[in-house]
Amino acid sequence: MSQLHATAIAIDEQGILLRGPSGAGKSDLALRLMEQGAQLISDDRVEVLVKGSDLIAYAPAGIEGLLEVRHLGVIKMQNLGATPIKMVVDLVPPEELERMPEDHHITIEGINLPLVRLNPFETSAPAKVSLALALSLGHIERMK
Repeated sequence: MSQLHATAIAIDEQGILLRGPSGAGKSDLALRLMEQGAQLISDDRVEVLVKGSDLIAYAPAGIEGLLEVRHLGVIKMQNLGATPIKMVVDLVPPEELERMPEDHHITIEGINLPLVRLNPFETSAPAKVSLALALSLGHIERMK
């Protein structure tokens, strides 16, 4: 078990880790995804452990259901408990992004996961997260 500096949300109970330094937009993107139906797992810090072939994420004690919303404060929200992570999203500035990226993966605690890099402040960022999850789960296909 370890703790990551990340925010975890779930779309249809499929966990997604949003990673980036402080101020990168993790909580902001999580909030916008939650407005579209995603559920909070944990904000800013996430406990992870391996169970079988899954990386399971949950909120550390004391911050369950808390989301920091800049300029509003810390807000109490409903949150999911332990949820398997299916994808990792690294939040980066637009100048660091490839227009047509190759598939990337990352290994966390020995579990290989799809990795996507996005600019969290683009208007389309929540839609891109949903599309990336559908791609990683094999629900849609990217043309090559």
